[in-house]
Amino acid sequence: MPPEIALEPGVVESFEARDVLAHALRSLGRDRLAIASSFGAEDVVLIDLLASLEPRPRVFTLDTGRLPQETYDLMDQVGRRYGIDIEVFFPRAESVEAMVRRKGLNLFYESVENRMACCVVRKVEPLGRALATLDGWITGLRRDQIATREGTAKIALDPGHDGIWKIAPLADWSSDRVWAYIREHDLPYNALHDKGYPSIGCAPCTRAIEPGEDERAGRWWWERPEERECGIHFDPRSGRMERSRPLAEVVGPFDDPAVVR
Repeated sequence: MPPEIALEPGVVESFEARDVLAHALRSLGRDRLAIASSFGAEDVVLIDLLASLEPRPRVFTLDTGRLPQETYDLMDQVGRRYGIDIEVFFPRAESVEAMVRRKGLNLFYESVENRMACCVVRKVEPLGRALATLDGWITGLRRDQIATREGTAKIALDPGHDGIWKIAPLADWSSDRVWAYIREHDLPYNALHDKGYPSIGCAPCTRAIEPGEDERAGRWWWERPEERECGIHFDPRSGRMERSRPLAEVVGPFDDPAVVR
């Protein structure tokens, strides 16, 4: 279990993104805190912010085996820029082989159940292994990305992953603010963003969006919007994107504003 210290209601929600990261870093320590990066725009912002606080931040990613080449190119760029070794987690080969033999290479187009099964094998299970060594993980979730993320807290316990801390410093940021930060700090970003891909996942499950579409409309576009999650960010008890307990009721390490640098 992660460290337990009483929280004051609403304190962390008033913090700016860098302050949230500083608070989490001081509370949990560098070795027990990591960014889960898919190398989207939000993730490069988070890596830059955390690297300003910790010279050797932990960053891990999930290589599903179906990522676009542009994503791999960005991984190399980020590793060189910040001098970090990105921890890469892969799906278990035997699980992928069994799934493909049973349901085919492009099973995800056939049903939501098949698509979710593929996400479990390629993303959810590897994520579980990555989080097993952590007390907290940092994500690029924003509340305005999609309806299922509107309730995202900046810091909360994650019931889907043994009650460790889940930290979303950019929860109250807009896409415009993310991109303003990227341009101001001349950060590297995925080349697909310039080709109409605001949200990027596995290659066969991601398309460019049309003008006026929701920024996540290109993810699993053949499904209803309320179904377009991979399972990583769901509360398993409800099947919805939500926290099991209000922030004010949680006992944990994030209560003291004095630790913000």
